[in-house]
Parts: sequence; C-alpha cells; structure tokens
Amino acid sequence: MEENWPENCNFPIRNFAKFRPAPGVSVSVDTVVEDDRWQDAGLERLAERAAEATLAHLGLDPAEWEIAVLGCDDARIAALNEDFRDKAGPTNVLSWPSAERGAEVDGAMPEPPEAGPDPELGDIAIAYETCAKEAEAAGRPMQDHVTHLVVHGILHLLGYDHVRDKDATLMERTEVEILGKLGLPDPY
Repeated sequence: MEENWPENCNFPIRNFAKFRPAPGVSVSVDTVVEDDRWQDAGLERLAERAAEATLAHLGLDPAEWEIAVLGCDDARIAALNEDFRDKAGPTNVLSWPSAERGAEVDGAMPEPPEAGPDPELGDIAIAYETCAKEAEAAGRPMQDHVTHLVVHGILHLLGYDHVRDKDATLMERTEVEILGKLGLPDPY
C-alpha cells in the first residue's frame, strides 16, 4: 500500500482531512483494506458499529469524531509493530492516538477529548491472521473478536491503557460494558 499521509504526520494510515461518514453512519471511520479477507469479515461495518458504541458509551457524539482503521495481514502489522514499538512479530491490534489523552493517576478515567476543528482521534491497524487464530483459540466468532479488538483500539485512542493494574481493570470493565451494549459476551 502506498501511504498517503503528510511527511510530518505520525500516523501510518491516512490523512484525516478529507472524509465524512457514509450515509446512515454517524461516526467517520475510514477503513482501508489491504488484506481482502477483511472484506469477507465485514471489517468496515464492524469498525463503524464498534466506534459508534464506544464513543456513545463514553458520552461523546460519534458524529464529531474521525477514526481510521487499517485491515492488514500479519506481515504488515509485524512491520508496523517493529517500526513504531520496536517489538518483533505480529500482534492483533495497534493504535496511534492523535494526541496524548492518558490519565496521570493509575485507574483514573482519561479526560474525554473536546470536539473542535480537529476531529481525528487516531489510527488503528488490525491483523487478520492473528485475529482469526485468537478467535478460534477462544472459541469465539471472528466478528465478536474483531469488534472487541476495535473497541479496545478506540479506547487506546481515547487514553485508556493496560500497562498499570488499575488502568487495565478500568479498560477491561469499559470494554465489557460496551460489548454488553452490543449484545456481545464478556471476552475475559
């Protein structure tokens, strides 16, 4: 894929300035599919649904925000993981927030972003093979697992993290609440 972002942009997927939601969708999710298996998996709709539910759950108007999602394979996410995190090998999902939003205190809610002229929250990349293997190992439908990982990625864009224990508890609890609203079971 040829990246189409400005030289000074820190995000690997796209330039946020030129897209708006599709008809009937209240949140702007720009889904870039590099691996065609994501078309069959319905990544675009799963990402839109996860974004709408996550933002609404946190009291944010989904129509005011933009997110980019890259549906890629393990090779691409492994390269991104190496480039951006200095970690070898693939992972399931990576996130690049457009701004630092994390809470200073372990277990505290991150401050929600304020709507304004710069609506982008950030970028997410998700790897097909890793997601499929994890879903199969957990005995979960692929769509449920992908929805969970997109919710997880969006929470990272909003400042949630799981490095510190109380932050991890908060993030997992928030994920379970959002997934419950979508009719999906607790993944933990």
